[in-house]
Formats: sequence, C-alpha cells, structure tokens
Amino acid sequence: MKLTGNTILVTGGTSGIGRALAEALHDRGNQVIVAGRRQSMLDDITAARPSITALPLDVNDPASVARARTYLHAHFPHLNVLIANAGVSRSEDMNAGDWNMDDAEAVVQTNILGVLRIAAAVLPLIKDKPRSTFLATGSALAFVPRADFPTYCASKAFLHSWLQSLRHQMRHAGLEVLELSPPYVQTALTGAQQLDDPRAMPLADYIAEVFRLLEQGRTPRGEVLLERDLPRRQAERNGNYDAMFAALNPA
Repeated sequence: MKLTGNTILVTGGTSGIGRALAEALHDRGNQVIVAGRRQSMLDDITAARPSITALPLDVNDPASVARARTYLHAHFPHLNVLIANAGVSRSEDMNAGDWNMDDAEAVVQTNILGVLRIAAAVLPLIKDKPRSTFLATGSALAFVPRADFPTYCASKAFLHSWLQSLRHQMRHAGLEVLELSPPYVQTALTGAQQLDDPRAMPLADYIAEVFRLLEQGRTPRGEVLLERDLPRRQAERNGNYDAMFAALNPA
C-alpha cells in the first residue's frame, strides 16, 4: 500500500484504531474521508482537522450506505483506498439462563454484513484506480478465540477467510487486499476499562508498528500482523493450538 497521494475512506473512523489510522494517513498528505454514525464525533474530528471530510454513515443501514456511495461517486472521483474498520465487540455468556442471540446478531450485523455492504458499494468505485487498496480490520483473535467473546472472534475468522477469497478474485484487477489483525490495543472497543488496561498495547505504539510494516512492505499473504502475534497466527500449524487456547481461556 502506497502511504501518500491517496484519497481514502475510513469507516468506523471516529474513534480508536480507525481514527488513529485516519489521522496518521492525513499526516502523510492523503485526502481522508472519515465515516461514522455519530455526528458529534465527526464534528470533533473536523474541528481538529478541517481538511478531513466527515461522512455520516451507518454500515448497518443499506440506505445510508447507498447515500454514501452516491456522495463519494459525485465528490471523490479519485477515491482509491477503502479502510473498512467499523466493528463492535460484545461478551456473551451462553451458559446464562437469560442468554439470547441479541448481542451475537449485533456483532454479525456490523462486523460481517457491514463490511460486505460497504465493500459492495465502494469496491466498484476504487478497484480499477491506480494503487487501489482495500484494507479491512480483523483481529488476532480470529486465529485463537477468547471464549467469552464468541461471536466477535467468529466474525473476524469469517473476515479472514472472506478476504482470502476476495484477494484471489481481485488478483488480476490490480486491487491490493489487506487484512489488519490487531492484538489487544488500548481502545474503547470492549468498554472504557480497555483504554487504560496495562495489558493492552498503547494505540500510538500499535499504529507506529502498522505503518512500519506497510512502509517495509511486510504484508505476507496480505496480512498486516505484528511479529508478537505470529505465534497465535501459526498456533494450529505449529501444533500448540491447545496450549495457546488454554492460555487465553484459563479454566
């Protein structure tokens, strides 16, 4: 992925990894469009960085996605990079007497169907452009799950598989397909406590590592994965999956 001279759409770009990516790419001279559901957070971004464009977008609403596509086609004809970052995480206790599928459905709606909706809307606009890239945010938990976040981990495993197929289908179209697989990072994904959790990687450190990998072209199989997460990625192949699962999910 070329890191300068692009026109980039970042969904889920109002906070956490999405906002950090958007700001880092903006610092590198890219034209950046940040999309999100909450207008107050969009306003906060554009107040701090007036040259970033804010785009109201709910990836769970097909009408909202259709409006965004029309807007992008009309106002950003040079759009060549899509970062599909919108996502949610919910813990689930399937052993609880009152367990139902509401949280699971919300995760699937955003993390799977939301990615498919924005991909279907925007990929036709970018895939034939020079240096076009589609990057989606997965998770290192796609490879070894945390059992208390079952649907979240499964949604990222779906995304990992789907991106492999997309990458293969686009191999002659010139579209680069990348998968970002973050570890546990200091964001509010699972709640405010994650922002200060000392076990989580500081967000600024993570973004710096991501850009170092992208600058060096170290994205084997299209995966943007920190070296520290390779043991989890390779756990099944290396025969230590059970030990890795047990470490993440202590009895």
